[in-house]
Amino acid sequence: RRNCRGNPNCLVGIGEHVWLGEIDENSFHNIDDPNCERRKKNAFVGLTNLGATCYVNTFLQMWFLNLELRQALYLCASTCSTAREGIPKDKDYEPQTICEHLQYLFALLQNSKRRYIDPSGFVKALGLDTGQQQDAQEFSKLFMSLLEDTLSKQKNPDVRNIVQKQFCGEYAYVTVCNQCGRESKLVSKFYELELNIQGHKQLTDCITEFLKEEKLEGDNRYFCETCQSKQNATRKIRLLSLPCTLNLQLMRFVFDRQTGHKKKLNTYIGFSELLDMEPFMEQTNGVYVYELSAVLIHRGVSAYSGHYIAHVKDPQTGEWYKFNDEDIEKMEGKKLQLGIEEDLAEPSKSQTRKPKCGKGTHCSRNAYMLVYRLQTREKSLTIEVPAFLQELVERDNCKFEEWCNEMAEMRKQSVARGKIKHEEVKELYKRLPAEAGSPYDFISLEWLQKWLDESTPPKPIDNTACLCSHGKLHPDKIPIMKRISEYVADFFYRRYGGGPRLNVKALCKECVVERCRILRLKNQLNEDYKTVTNLLKITVKGSDGFWVGKASLRSWRQLALEQLNEQDEDTEHSNGKMNGNAQNKDEPNEEKREEEEELNFNEDIVCPHGDLCISENERRVVSKEAWEKLKQYFPKAPEFPNNKECCSQCKILEREGEENEALHKMMASEQKTSLQNLFHDKCRPCLGNWPQETDELYIVSQFFVEEWRKFVRRPTRYSPVSSVGNSALLCPHGGLMFTYTSMTKEDSKLIALIWPSEWERIQKLFVVDHVIKISRRPSAGQAPESELYTSEPQLCPECREGLLCQQQRDLREYTQATIYIHKVVDNKKVMKDAAPELNVSSSEAEEEREENKPEGEQDPDFNQANGGAKRQKVSHQSYITYQKQGIRRSTRHRKVRGEKALLVSANQTLKELKIQIMHAFSVAPFDQNLSIDGKILSDDTATLGSLGVIPESVILLKADEPIADYAAMDDVMQVCMPEEGFKG
Repeated sequence: RRNCRGNPNCLVGIGEHVWLGEIDENSFHNIDDPNCERRKKNAFVGLTNLGATCYVNTFLQMWFLNLELRQALYLCASTCSTAREGIPKDKDYEPQTICEHLQYLFALLQNSKRRYIDPSGFVKALGLDTGQQQDAQEFSKLFMSLLEDTLSKQKNPDVRNIVQKQFCGEYAYVTVCNQCGRESKLVSKFYELELNIQGHKQLTDCITEFLKEEKLEGDNRYFCETCQSKQNATRKIRLLSLPCTLNLQLMRFVFDRQTGHKKKLNTYIGFSELLDMEPFMEQTNGVYVYELSAVLIHRGVSAYSGHYIAHVKDPQTGEWYKFNDEDIEKMEGKKLQLGIEEDLAEPSKSQTRKPKCGKGTHCSRNAYMLVYRLQTREKSLTIEVPAFLQELVERDNCKFEEWCNEMAEMRKQSVARGKIKHEEVKELYKRLPAEAGSPYDFISLEWLQKWLDESTPPKPIDNTACLCSHGKLHPDKIPIMKRISEYVADFFYRRYGGGPRLNVKALCKECVVERCRILRLKNQLNEDYKTVTNLLKITVKGSDGFWVGKASLRSWRQLALEQLNEQDEDTEHSNGKMNGNAQNKDEPNEEKREEEEELNFNEDIVCPHGDLCISENERRVVSKEAWEKLKQYFPKAPEFPNNKECCSQCKILEREGEENEALHKMMASEQKTSLQNLFHDKCRPCLGNWPQETDELYIVSQFFVEEWRKFVRRPTRYSPVSSVGNSALLCPHGGLMFTYTSMTKEDSKLIALIWPSEWERIQKLFVVDHVIKISRRPSAGQAPESELYTSEPQLCPECREGLLCQQQRDLREYTQATIYIHKVVDNKKVMKDAAPELNVSSSEAEEEREENKPEGEQDPDFNQANGGAKRQKVSHQSYITYQKQGIRRSTRHRKVRGEKALLVSANQTLKELKIQIMHAFSVAPFDQNLSIDGKILSDDTATLGSLGVIPESVILLKADEPIADYAAMDDVMQVCMPEEGFKG
């Protein structure tokens, strides 16, 4: 049953069901049984995953179960005095070297009482980043070389040579000259064989390919010492000796040249539990039968994410176990499927089916390393933990026992507290309801629920949030309060404290009366609305009426309702100060008040001087009865009787305005007549084709001409132009900013040329700040065009250079500019995006169905030869736009089919742009061929500024075929940071 919210008498469903009836002891605490953390009999100990260290844990478990390695490490002499002299009781043991860390870790894995242990000391000593998933194969190689190097300093040969003995084999690179048959041999050590799995189904095929003969021909010929010349030859690897433990790395993670990233091959490889290496050896006089001892597995489709686990065989019992960080599970019966683990984030596309495997063989698409041990008849080793390590383990076991006891004690205390609370609740809940006619208290429902919630001990009772401005119980807070008997209330206040107490007299009468008044007005409002509507239909005679704004009359009911709601809220929130949040409440109210001052009733006919406005269209007269009804709701509304005069100041201003308008119209008419051709843009001089009838022309800014035309067209709307602002065309030194050539081309949009006769009139009509004149010299033979003309003032070369540099810099240093990516496809059809399920917006399909093209226009999905169409936009001062001469372009970009706008900055790299394009078009970066103006963009590390991508550029995107491999897409999305490798 639910609690009836809003009913202060309902005390059901507030959390009491937890305490009623018999209760299981376990419900009194949220502390897990510490015995769950205890190691089970004959079980292995797990390792905590520190974030992304599962790859380390799998190797540690595998090395721990290599008994020879474990024994050698236990024999490793310690560098510190701890082992020799024992550990002081008050000091924690801190291993100093990698060997000591490994010794201690192995001792804990062998004899700890814990279910799992924390390898953070070891991981920290190696300097590994716990948050970064690293390459497990690389980790294995690096760690083996580090261990070998560390153990090489040991005196005991069994310890010193353990890594070579266990893991190190030898092979030779053998090159045979085809001409003379000379054989050259390069012997090399190996700790694992790296086998290519692409195109193979069986492990033996991978080994055969590894040892396959390679022909050295053509450019790749071999220089033979005997022949003293380059000859055709063959090269192959010969296995000379194999270690006791043979590590076979399956090259699942390969580097993809196209993407520049790793990807995972999810192909199945078959392998048997017994592996005979004799057919692969050069000499066959030894024992080369190996048995499988571990399978290391990577779950997940991507090379950059997923999870590492291991299937390892216990050398003492021959049983298989699955090691998954803290959890270790025995594999037997149907579970004994080596290398088989469910993928994480399995993609939706159908998977290749698992091939059938016979007895003693297994198949895996996730195994990345197989470990084989030489088959021997020897009985398995029994390994004792050295005394000083055993002492450390026992000390850790003591700590664990203490922790278990502490947890058990805490559980006991929780149970004891719970039982006391149980009795208290059972007793008090019965007496909680207040009987009719008996004294009672109001208490907050929230506090009652906390009292009944076993997980949180209740705080003192706090009733301040329920008080009104008069310090009493607010009527609106009743729904969140409960009415309880005085007996229980006495107990609560004695036991938990707090206040103020809200008894039978606590409810605020003033707030109730105010609430009733507002409710009554709200109910009355609909009746009054009908009455006022009828009264407004009656025509008012004589001077009895009142002026009311038409806008106010249209919305008076809404205004009244808002005002009543606001008063309602004010009474509700008037206890703000008591709640301790007075400031927060006041600020929004002030803003509200400012807004509402504009909307107050009848203020729409008040002029700026506080009097009746002069415009009669905005107001009407209403009867006295109607006004009185409205006054009930808006007692503070401005009152204007019918006979009230309009504002005298407004009348004067209106007269002046009318005079000004007439004056402006006259000015505009005069100026238009005086400069008719300039206004209509007729018979304009042109610098490119100098007019014969004059030797000098004047220059004004195009901005002045446009502003002046606006005024002449609409003199009542725009202000008259009083001055010619030519300073915008000059530099700070007073020199001209444009060359003769630039004024005929790209800067022609910024200037207007004026005939001398027009200039005389302009000087009479406007204030001229600077005269700019361009004159033609008398012809001086074959002088270059620009030398035939002089300007006053002359060009300022430094400032001109600076302006050009600034323009270039603006094009290279933008932040947040729009560029357009245009997807090029064949002319027959618009190709659907590569991975439709990655699309975000359904409107994109609509953008593709753009209107039909006008006759003669090429398909907008143009090829690269047509790539010159680019939008160029650069700002100079406040109003100047530089554009290519002769091409008039709209600044509003018309979207064409297959094109999208992206926001970019000059300093972002091409690689980052490709990621943006991937999200917009669902084309992976390695499938994107980008070009601008016919130039291919290929350097992923270059910035857009350095590649010449400027605001409004159009970049062409040609997409390769859609990728079928979703894992590759996943890899690209995972990798935004470059791979760093191991720091430690």
